[in-house]
Amino acid sequence: MKYFVRPAETRDIPAIHDLVNSAYRGASSKKGWTTEADLLGGQRIDLDRLVEILNDSNQTLVCLFDETETLVGSVCLERFTDKMGVGCYLGMLTIMPERQADGLGRLLLNESEQFAKSWGASRMTLGVIQLREELMMWYERRGFKKTGETEPFPYGDIRFGEPKRDDLHFVMFEKSLV
Repeated sequence: MKYFVRPAETRDIPAIHDLVNSAYRGASSKKGWTTEADLLGGQRIDLDRLVEILNDSNQTLVCLFDETETLVGSVCLERFTDKMGVGCYLGMLTIMPERQADGLGRLLLNESEQFAKSWGASRMTLGVIQLREELMMWYERRGFKKTGETEPFPYGDIRFGEPKRDDLHFVMFEKSLV
């Protein structure tokens, strides 16, 4: 099967919303290996936040489609600048649960890195909930390294879900793109 990527358009927002929420939450997410359903309830993202991302010149949603033009994956990229230069934060890497063993996550990650480079980013960062050992290992196999830093989980902001535990935080990772 052939695949193609392109930046999201307004017309893609409902499909991205459905894809992301089905891959991270609820019974449908348990068809894949990236579920957070045992850690978080509620939604992973809302429509308003997706529109905000689409309208922010420092962010983009990259979509992965199959040859039938079905959305099978998406990722959110955010450009930032700090004392180390231009970087890109990768978030919400999502593949349709039924297709998560097809190598599409790796494909979308590679495309994301190329997109970040086109922004002038010299590194990519991301955060993973500390209890997601298998996912952390997946990113490490793709060249990401733990930075030793953590970030708090956004408790109280239901736009990101309803925590089922009170000890969640993110382990931060970074990968050089040069």
